[in-house]
Amino acid sequence: MNIEKELHDAGGFLNLDLLAKQVVEGYISGMHKSPFHGFSAEFAEHKIYNTGESTRHIDWKLFAKTDKLYTRRYEEETNLRCHLIIDNSASMHYPAMKTQSLSSLNKIGFSVLASACIMHILKRQRDAVGMSIYSDEFEFYSPEKSSERHHHMLLDKLNDILKDKAKRKTTDTYTFLHQIAEKLKRRSLIFLFTDMFQADTDEEKLFEALRHLKYNRHEVILFHVIDEKRELDFNFENTPRRFTDVETGMEVDLYSDNIRENYKKAVEKYLGELKMQCAKYRIKYVEADINKNFDNIMTTYLLEKQKFG
Repeated sequence: MNIEKELHDAGGFLNLDLLAKQVVEGYISGMHKSPFHGFSAEFAEHKIYNTGESTRHIDWKLFAKTDKLYTRRYEEETNLRCHLIIDNSASMHYPAMKTQSLSSLNKIGFSVLASACIMHILKRQRDAVGMSIYSDEFEFYSPEKSSERHHHMLLDKLNDILKDKAKRKTTDTYTFLHQIAEKLKRRSLIFLFTDMFQADTDEEKLFEALRHLKYNRHEVILFHVIDEKRELDFNFENTPRRFTDVETGMEVDLYSDNIRENYKKAVEKYLGELKMQCAKYRIKYVEADINKNFDNIMTTYLLEKQKFG
């Protein structure tokens, strides 16, 4: 399959599961050349053998290759529960695209594929995954399960997000994070994909909701999905442009060079405060630039899973 032809004309991924598998396997292959080499087998389908455990499930073929002892994972050993939360507001459909490819994704396309990659790893390790999707309404919720049928249902839902072209949906993050927190009864690893655009709510309410997510000892990872070139560096040609707020419809005409310096200062101040608040409440902040690959997403998953225990 040509990896650059992975999209339907309708806007969804032709085979999201296969594409996620290719991305994950490329990452695992690359781990052999990285500081995470020792984790690569466990990350795939195995766990490190601990002295005193039964030797019945040791993978001797893997031992011959690595000179390390690993045991195969089995469904009854599952103890990780993961919940994916995706912001599907209009700003997440920026920049507008007729088609998307692996090398050219908008924020929602990046979030969908990143989520599918995490799901693929969880599936290989037979761990349970659930999902919530919100915008100006609570669009979808599914509790954590590990069955094949459940996995395909979530993949279909992710594809539906891409097929549903962006409408002018405002973001009501704080309201729905509170609702999601109430639904998550058992300790989970929570990954939130959002651009943190919340025009009508002060930041304190947003952080109250993020703190609520940590209730019941959940671990929360905030993937701050951004288009660094445009949204952080304000890298536009210096010609008269009309900028439109995709959520409110407000418009302003300006030359990008005239405001770039002040814009970048304001953004840097906001990001600094955001990171400080995340550190204060022990929420893992990860910048997720849509112009980069998914290695940072999967490395974060790997490290957080190791700590979760």
